[in-house]
Amino acid sequence: MLYSHSMAGSIRSSLQAHARFIRSIRGYFGDHGYAEVDTPSLCPYLIPEPAIEVFRTEYLSSRGAAVPLWLAPSPELWMKRLLARGSGSIFQISHSYRNGDLGGPVHNPEFRLLEWYTAGSGYLDSIGVAEDLFSRLLAENTPGRRREQLAPPFLRMSMEEAFRRFAGIELAAHQDAQSMKEAGLRQGVVMPADPTWEEAFHIVFLTLVEPGLPRSRPLVLTDYPMRVPTTARRKPGTPWAERWELYVDGVEIANCYTEETDPRALRAFIKEESERKKACRVPHRIDEGLADIFPPGFPPCSGAALGVDRLEMVFSGESSLQGVILFPFSAILEVQSNTR
Repeated sequence: MLYSHSMAGSIRSSLQAHARFIRSIRGYFGDHGYAEVDTPSLCPYLIPEPAIEVFRTEYLSSRGAAVPLWLAPSPELWMKRLLARGSGSIFQISHSYRNGDLGGPVHNPEFRLLEWYTAGSGYLDSIGVAEDLFSRLLAENTPGRRREQLAPPFLRMSMEEAFRRFAGIELAAHQDAQSMKEAGLRQGVVMPADPTWEEAFHIVFLTLVEPGLPRSRPLVLTDYPMRVPTTARRKPGTPWAERWELYVDGVEIANCYTEETDPRALRAFIKEESERKKACRVPHRIDEGLADIFPPGFPPCSGAALGVDRLEMVFSGESSLQGVILFPFSAILEVQSNTR
């Protein structure tokens, strides 16, 4: 392909828009008292997340030993340690890595993740942070779609309400695997012979609920079931977790918890997930010390993870991450095959 001035102008324009978008994110958090941090991508252990496959590598020590390491699927591991030491509110834009068959327009094995922790706050407070961030981005960047499709305030809906509206299922009334399976079958959902409750829940969610979610404005889906294991704190007196996810135009953009800091609850989570992770294709060591990093009486904090590439994609009006990632994984593989 011949080089042209129009080609050069296009890439410069794209790079400038990309840089402006990242500056807006950093500017928002810096202006609101968050300290920016930079944590390792190479990890000797990870938080157990069986649904996520990871990348394994090795450190070749001077003693000849090969020390196993894994690429972080998020900066959570280290950011929580800073938070527990009294860092106050912090944020980071990191490269994160997830392995396995992640095909489709909104997946890439290497991606940018914005993660922020707000000291002394809960999960609902972080909805306001996300709304303010969107307002900042809209003020400083030219969106590629109608502003009203992105502008706060966000729509809000509980997971219980979403199941009732879009699947015709009272989620709280189906808290065992057989009941959830039968509820899905009655709604015409194809189910495996013997699903766990979590499997049946996700099948119904992906088949009936997620496709029905409103797309007119950003939507916050709150109060996920506690039976979906995470490090989110339980909502007192309910079967729900203090957790939300943000959807824009049907694409999941962010995930947020009120962080669990009770060592007993964290130990139970680590024990359960350590058993489940044995089915992972890439085994990894578990951060057994996670349960004990928070001192007694640690104040509440909220943690949120937001996919920067997905956010930039929906803001720019693109339909695929290939429109915002400079070197998407598929293009890297194509370059490799062309050089053989």
